[in-house]
Amino acid sequence: MTRTRGLLTAAAVPLILMAGCARSGEAGSTPVAESAPVPAEDATVLVRIAQKGGFVPTNYAHGRLPDVTIYADGRVISNGPVPAIAPGPALPNLQILKITPERARQWADDAVRAGVRTGADLGSPGVADVPDTVLTATSGGRTEVVRVRALRQARGDDPNLSAAQQAARKKLAGYLDAVDELTTGAGSSAAEAWQPATVAALAQQYVAADDDLNPPAQAWPGPALPGAELSPGTGLHCVAATGAEKDEIWAAAAKANLRTPWTSGGKRWQVTFRPLLPDETGGCAALKDAE
Repeated sequence: MTRTRGLLTAAAVPLILMAGCARSGEAGSTPVAESAPVPAEDATVLVRIAQKGGFVPTNYAHGRLPDVTIYADGRVISNGPVPAIAPGPALPNLQILKITPERARQWADDAVRAGVRTGADLGSPGVADVPDTVLTATSGGRTEVVRVRALRQARGDDPNLSAAQQAARKKLAGYLDAVDELTTGAGSSAAEAWQPATVAALAQQYVAADDDLNPPAQAWPGPALPGAELSPGTGLHCVAATGAEKDEIWAAAAKANLRTPWTSGGKRWQVTFRPLLPDETGGCAALKDAE
């Protein structure tokens, strides 16, 4: 049995545990659309829906992709479903569809009307360890950001939430449902697999699991691992690649899974692949402050 992965999960979990259903353009397949360098003004983020925080491993926090990003030129990039297998594919399944710039602006306007306003009071329900939903909208020249704790997980009768907060959360959830329909419903039929211009490889020391799912090691085709440490004391490092080097990494990763050990410098490394989105510049530096 399969299901379609929506915008929000009950809790953030390591990538190896995330599963959904496969459709055309699933992770690991040959991409049919590749991003090309675009003028900076075209990569303005009008709407972004992302998950942050929660009780998750460091590599997952830094490798986590936004659920959906709507750009000013009409590109909509979202997380597609992944096959229900373990270990899962090494590469995320990013999908792209195109709407008009006018419709992109409308989505941003609608987000603000739905309650995406900096400083909005959405309350703090009695739910622990789940990620916060962070919504960003740029409308009328202003960028608004709201961070909501346990938006989908809080009970309707949670005593920590007032009636006004419950109503505001319901309105935001309705907006997310609409965006989810855009990317996973009938309107997503024109979506194609998307491949980035830059991919970051988040590397940490490989530790074999105590089961029979450890795949054979593969030679690392990119810049020497592990690269610079993203945050002191985390043990998580990063290298980034573009051009032909990125293409080699992508092709190799398409044949790997989340548990594949990569050999570089005589050592084995666990690698999380994190495509950089059109607005994310500076290579690994774009991921330094992830949470």
